Amino acid sequence: MMRFPSTLLPGTPARLGAHWDGMGINFAVFSANAQQVDLCLFDPRDRREIARFHLPEYTDEVWHGYLPDAEPGLLYGFRAFGPYDPVNGHRFNPHKLLIDPYARRLTGPISWSDMQFGYRLHSPRADLSFDRRDSAPYMPRCVVENDAYEWEDDVLPRVPWDRTVIMEAHVKGLTMRREMERNPQPGTFQALGAAEMIAHLHRLGVTTIELLPIQCFAPERYLLERGLTNYWGYNTLAFFVPHAGYLANGSPHELRAAVRRLHKAGIEVVMDVVYNHTCEGSELGPTLCYRGLDNATYYRLVPGNERHLINDTGCGNTLNLSHPRVLQMVLDSLRYWANEFHIDGFRFDLAPVLGREPYGFDPGSGFFDAIIQDPVLSERKLIAEPWDPGPGGYQFGNFPPGFAEWNDRFRDTTRRFWRGDAMQQGEMAARIAGSGDLLDKRGRRPWSSINILTTHDGFTLEDVVSYAGRHNEANKENGQDGHAENYSANWGVEGPSDDPAILDLRGRVQRAMMATLMLSHGTPMLLAGDEFNQTQNGNNNAYCQDNDISWLDWSRADTPAGQVMTEFVARLVALRRAHPSLRATRYMHGRHHPLPDLPDIGWFRRDGSPMGQEQWGEEAFHLLGVRRASMEADSVDITYMLLNPGGNDIHATLPGPAGRWTLLLDTTRPEQAETALDEAAHDVVVPAHGLVLLSVTPDAGDAP
Repeated sequence: MMRFPSTLLPGTPARLGAHWDGMGINFAVFSANAQQVDLCLFDPRDRREIARFHLPEYTDEVWHGYLPDAEPGLLYGFRAFGPYDPVNGHRFNPHKLLIDPYARRLTGPISWSDMQFGYRLHSPRADLSFDRRDSAPYMPRCVVENDAYEWEDDVLPRVPWDRTVIMEAHVKGLTMRREMERNPQPGTFQALGAAEMIAHLHRLGVTTIELLPIQCFAPERYLLERGLTNYWGYNTLAFFVPHAGYLANGSPHELRAAVRRLHKAGIEVVMDVVYNHTCEGSELGPTLCYRGLDNATYYRLVPGNERHLINDTGCGNTLNLSHPRVLQMVLDSLRYWANEFHIDGFRFDLAPVLGREPYGFDPGSGFFDAIIQDPVLSERKLIAEPWDPGPGGYQFGNFPPGFAEWNDRFRDTTRRFWRGDAMQQGEMAARIAGSGDLLDKRGRRPWSSINILTTHDGFTLEDVVSYAGRHNEANKENGQDGHAENYSANWGVEGPSDDPAILDLRGRVQRAMMATLMLSHGTPMLLAGDEFNQTQNGNNNAYCQDNDISWLDWSRADTPAGQVMTEFVARLVALRRAHPSLRATRYMHGRHHPLPDLPDIGWFRRDGSPMGQEQWGEEAFHLLGVRRASMEADSVDITYMLLNPGGNDIHATLPGPAGRWTLLLDTTRPEQAETALDEAAHDVVVPAHGLVLLSVTPDAGDAP
């Protein structure tokens, strides 16, 4: 066992966290209001505390010290001394062992106990009381890491936005029930990087996998007491630490290996990150890290009532990104994942929180300014979830250039359109065109719209066509959680059915919605499992279901219906890749003409005539046709897409230009190959609840 000196050397405040330099370890932790910070060291065998030091120096609000001869693998934690004055926002309690905000590895998960609360949990004085019991027996220890890893020739794929197809997936849910030859540990990064998973992504044409939170998170105590857990992971404990539950052998290198394998296959990895709140909850929550180090700085407090935390997240607390040190922690964390794990991009959960200054949401906030000017982060894919529960929380279309945004307007409109709701044609047209009505400003491109049809939060696509309402009884919240309005329809029977007519109709609507997603301008995002009809049995809020409700049932991929859907999705992605007009790099408004008398986009009625103002407002709407034309190199790509959400087949006249027409896709006949139309053909049948896609090669006189 290492022999420790009596005191620490001064060290440096330059790098926050614990860093090994080959001769010892420097410790540095920020706290503007602490009066003393102690470093506690622990025996790796029995977890008992074996040494304690005062951090000897305090420079620019950073406590720091240096332990000579110490090496990676050392276990440590902090204790912070200062006023316990909740009324004024201070909650220092040195009896509580604290995690380093910059820790890069923990020894294990939280073991919940009353001792982790800074106050007496059942005291009539609530959080004004003070708890003197030591929380160390129930806390994980921080582990000093050496991040050295041999990346060899790893190169970020840097897939262009217009060719990006995203799959949103949960590491455990994606891989838990997938059989693989080399037997990687199911539910871990090992399985994520397995050959079978990469082959499946390639088969679909997915270029980018967006992972639900993989930063270390903690399940809420109340969920565990109800026999549930936080499955999704939107409850971060440590911003620099890979979640231990996804590591087969405990080494962060397992994530690096998975990223490296995915990169070698040309697939990007995007992380869903949660920097809007932490797992410490409200002022009545536990003291695990940030609260104990400097509650008044790390969190936003209610002005004039600093005992209470602002709750713009719905999770009890809101990180104070207006403070430069808190903002620094977030940026340092992002750069750490980008540099040390080669992550290709980030999806920011509840992103308006990150841009909300004390006066409200600001596209020019410190967070956005810092990200956009950063030489590392500005080169990654940046995706915002543009809503939160706070004041002015819906901000779709208001994020700065450089950010893409999840488009819930696309989701809701597509569902309503194909459900047959009235007056949806104008809204559907705007979404197909990349939502330029909301995003085409400041030089933004169509890729700024992340077109979503389904996500982890809500119904799967199979459930959208199988359930009229949510069925969340397994969550033990009396069925009141989750979205009440899903714009879904069961088409005759609530839940599973063996009626061939109902199954046929559901399949038609399902494929039509999927085609709308993949063939619209913007960046399509597929929910993992939708490609083979995954169901959650009507649960639209499976955040606490770490079980068969949420884990993908890969046996469905082997059924005839699952195989048809998988091939259909792959075909849609291939069509999108092959036709530039389906993945425009600039917004189309009908003002640019790739050919004489041929605008880049046009909207048509069933008789082939352009849509007029009166048709956009028709309540008894039946058919929407959109022709798009795009130049690439010296050739023009022209596609014509017709959408029929009604219950009857429609004969539609083809608009110009004259040329050779090819039927590329009929969603009601997913296995039909591309078919050249008769040269004399002037119309096409658009089946009920169906979408057809055609292309035309102009006659020689019209070609460029």
